[in-house]
Amino acid sequence: MTVELAQLRMAAQRLIGARCATPAEAVRWSTAVQGQDLPGALTSVALRTVGGTRAAVDTALDAGEVVRSWPMRGTLHLTAAEDLPWMLELLGPRALAGVEKRRAVVGITEPELERARELVVTALTGGGRLSRPDLLAAIAAGGVPTAGQRGYHVLWYLAQTGTLVLGPMAAGDQQFVLLAEWVPSPRRLEREEALGELARRFFASHGPATVQDLVRWAGVLVRDARTGLAVAAPQLERLVVDGTEHWLDPATPDRLAAARAEADGVHLLPGFDELVLGYADRSCTVPAEFADRIVPGNNGVFRPTAVHRGRVVGVWRVGRGKARAIDLEPFTELPAAVLAAVQERYAELP
Repeated sequence: MTVELAQLRMAAQRLIGARCATPAEAVRWSTAVQGQDLPGALTSVALRTVGGTRAAVDTALDAGEVVRSWPMRGTLHLTAAEDLPWMLELLGPRALAGVEKRRAVVGITEPELERARELVVTALTGGGRLSRPDLLAAIAAGGVPTAGQRGYHVLWYLAQTGTLVLGPMAAGDQQFVLLAEWVPSPRRLEREEALGELARRFFASHGPATVQDLVRWAGVLVRDARTGLAVAAPQLERLVVDGTEHWLDPATPDRLAAARAEADGVHLLPGFDELVLGYADRSCTVPAEFADRIVPGNNGVFRPTAVHRGRVVGVWRVGRGKARAIDLEPFTELPAAVLAAVQERYAELP
């Protein structure tokens, strides 16, 4: 059942079978895509999109269809633009719970943060867009210190509280814009409706998954996850695996059945991909004995992975030198056919 569970998750995540028509649809389907590493996040979305390219994801960012912010767990994610406001309203309070202690650590005060808000609104109102260094320079020029960790905290706080968002691309990176201007038609959901939406979309795009997976992924309390599941359950299917209750989109098994050969093949994923990070228990995909190879020293930096038949079989990186060939570190000896497929997938990566 381990392999079946892993491959069902691949089908749910649109890594196999029918992909999403556009990058915006792919991000909307996933609800949130890990975005700490922007190039990797662009690749993750492209892999889930028909004819996917990173350039197409850039275009979706430039068009305001997809944005990047800190919607949950205080961590950067890509979301569909209209989803970000309700996610911030629902999930932001927990991320902000320890903000006073963090202010003391970085050495900044609430009045300074509110002064920074005034400065960025002035700098960006009317369609303005600024890079991180330029925006921090404008804040510092207005009298709010941004040296050390203060600058990051200011931008995080102003995004977490709904003023800033990372939107259009410029020179390979994103520009800050005002959320209210960049997302003029946000969705607004009441709390219980929002919890139901979060649960339905998580289990549809990541299932089979458990309540604990949802708790870990979104950073919500168990009781909130169960409230959301109670709303969403009529649209989901229940699956018990080794005595543990999982939930999924009823269409996921058919998606897997239609893409069985692809599911049994080789796939290369960037670091921080949702197939690895999207679960509290990822053991069906990541063999427990090799988990530390993906996150060396448990340092929070997830390496790109090679997947065969739904299981991670190694980590990889772009090789050095002019050839830039893949540098694969297999966990065990791999058959020649699998190694050849790794080379093929590497050549096809977005």
